[in-house]
Amino acid sequence: MRLLLAAAALILLTAGAPYETPQIDGEIFSRPLPGLDETLESAFRVGNSLFRRAWIIGPSAEPSELTGLGPLYNRLSCIACHVKNGRGPTPDAENGVARAMVLRLGVEGRDAEGGPLSHPIYGAQLNPEGIPGVPGEGRAILAFDAFATRLDDGEIVTMRRPRLSFRDLAYGPIGPETRMSLRNAPPVFGLGLLEAVPDDEIISHAAGPGGGRPNHVYDMAAGRIRLGRFGLKANQPTLRQQIAAAFAEDIGVASALFPEAGCAPAQLACRAAAGAGAELSPKQLGAVLDYVRGLAVPARRQTDDARVRRGATLFAALGCSSCHRETLRLGAVDFAPALSGAEIHPYTDLLLHDMGEGLADGRADFEAGPRDWRTPPLWGLGLAGRFATTGLLHDGRAATTAEAILWHGGEAEDAQGRFRALPRAEREALLAFLDSL
Repeated sequence: MRLLLAAAALILLTAGAPYETPQIDGEIFSRPLPGLDETLESAFRVGNSLFRRAWIIGPSAEPSELTGLGPLYNRLSCIACHVKNGRGPTPDAENGVARAMVLRLGVEGRDAEGGPLSHPIYGAQLNPEGIPGVPGEGRAILAFDAFATRLDDGEIVTMRRPRLSFRDLAYGPIGPETRMSLRNAPPVFGLGLLEAVPDDEIISHAAGPGGGRPNHVYDMAAGRIRLGRFGLKANQPTLRQQIAAAFAEDIGVASALFPEAGCAPAQLACRAAAGAGAELSPKQLGAVLDYVRGLAVPARRQTDDARVRRGATLFAALGCSSCHRETLRLGAVDFAPALSGAEIHPYTDLLLHDMGEGLADGRADFEAGPRDWRTPPLWGLGLAGRFATTGLLHDGRAATTAEAILWHGGEAEDAQGRFRALPRAEREALLAFLDSL
């Protein structure tokens, strides 16, 4: 009997797609893809360390490979915002400081590469922390105002509307003309797979029933415009650039892709304290890239449950799957050749969609307007509240999946209305399906 139980457990642990990890525990978002070769496994471990460790101010009396923090920064490490490689937590009710979120700032117009024009005083992002001698720019305070919405069968759902304010602004008021976008840290697992989806595969869905459209953004390394696929507005073209931008903007660590410190012209102390040249070496950037590329995706669960299967049918019938596309096909996967050409099930089309005025952030990003957001992948959604924080949607306003659905507007208004009209048992089936992802 013991042998039979062990065999059954082994079957359970080896089920699922070849890019998934089936073991459900606190490390579910942090395991490598099965089958990485020895060299990549070694790079994965190095990148894992860099992702988790805190950067320090340079120059340091103690030799360290992690020197270069600041002059302005948001957090000391990647993992501080991407908690357990999942979403960032929403601010606590006591002080409301948005520590795991970033507030992107800009004004009307475009920069030389076609991206958003930075705020003339505070730059592209509000950084609350500064190294000694450099004042932090100020703190974004996020509070939520509760309100209730009634579904068609009379059930009441309590929702939260975000309210942003500021504390300790170092350079005066930000100004009413400022375009702002509060963005929560998204999960980082599965990004290597999304990188391996060919451009043609993404663009082929742009003319489909979902009606999404691509964002075209600037590739720093290539020096040209190309398809964007990473970031909440698909504003980054490659995973390498996404990671390098996060180091530069969130930790203040410069690299060859982003060699300049994030100091606006008026921030004299910041400019005086800025280091010269890259602080994140190509080897370090490559290691973090290998780590993020190599992160596996949580395996689906309860796939044989009748209610989950009913929920999957409803997901398609309501129109959710026209944007949250279940299947994409990979091209060549250099870091995991066995996955080349495979189908993956991320539940995204990687395209922009108009999500309505309720979710608008007021700030354009290349071809993404204020109401446009890239369809987020749904894989791992059901584990968000168990092994990491929940905080759904771009600013963490939705504490539950049902709340997130009810915020859908714009192109998703009809699907949201059909969800609202479902009988309770059908709604629960749909939510059970989403919880199985």
